[in-house]
Amino acid sequence: MNQIIAIAATTVGEAIRRRVLLIILMVGLAFLIIAPSLNELSPRGQQQTLIDISIGILRITAAILAVTLTVYLLPNEVERRTIYTILSKPVYRYQFLVGKYLGSVIALALMIGLMTLVVILAFGIQQQTWSLDKLAPLIKVPFMMIFQMSLLAAVSMTFSTFVTPVINFFLSGLVWIFGTLINPIFERWGAEGQASDAISLIARVAHYAVPNFSNLDIAQGAASAATTQIRGSEAVYMMNGIIYAVVYSAILIVIAVLVFDRKEL
Repeated sequence: MNQIIAIAATTVGEAIRRRVLLIILMVGLAFLIIAPSLNELSPRGQQQTLIDISIGILRITAAILAVTLTVYLLPNEVERRTIYTILSKPVYRYQFLVGKYLGSVIALALMIGLMTLVVILAFGIQQQTWSLDKLAPLIKVPFMMIFQMSLLAAVSMTFSTFVTPVINFFLSGLVWIFGTLINPIFERWGAEGQASDAISLIARVAHYAVPNFSNLDIAQGAASAATTQIRGSEAVYMMNGIIYAVVYSAILIVIAVLVFDRKEL
């Protein structure tokens, strides 16, 4: 366990020092700061639009950070040959991989937390309100986004064990797009029988094979008083999403460990 913690701490430090990540983070923060000036609507419409814009910018920036952070974790260690030094010590391959993943998740959480703070400050100043009821959506959505991006990081980490960084970047991006936009459609097809039996079967297989990132998305409910996306208790919805992300990420990391353990370095 000490080895995993040490590798995770080193990974967080490396992430903070990486220029490309800092550039992406700074660009995201800049867009979040200017977001309040992008709409000229009525106070109510302005508030909802500002929430939508801020959450959209935050989500895209966080997704790019999650993929960029993880696609180079293993390849960089191999290229710099530092992995040989680490594995020559009493460190197992699974400890190295798990430590790298946990470090990337902690770094992502810190970056999302920083962007969330900027969103809250920009929203509060623009709307001239610091009411917890008004700010609640801008707290809950980024909180769930941490687990959402941790799942995306697990996808990218798994791909990094057997494909190049460039291919990994595009594959992870495709999984993100599919799991965010298309997977919910497959879920409805498989559950409601809106298609033929063959298509419904394919839809169910695709739904379970690809991570459904929409399970952790409460943005639609946050932007509207009528939380049509969230069925039942919001707390239960969030807890189910967190469990889904943790279990799915764990499965992906186990797969990554099995592949990495048999990989010739």
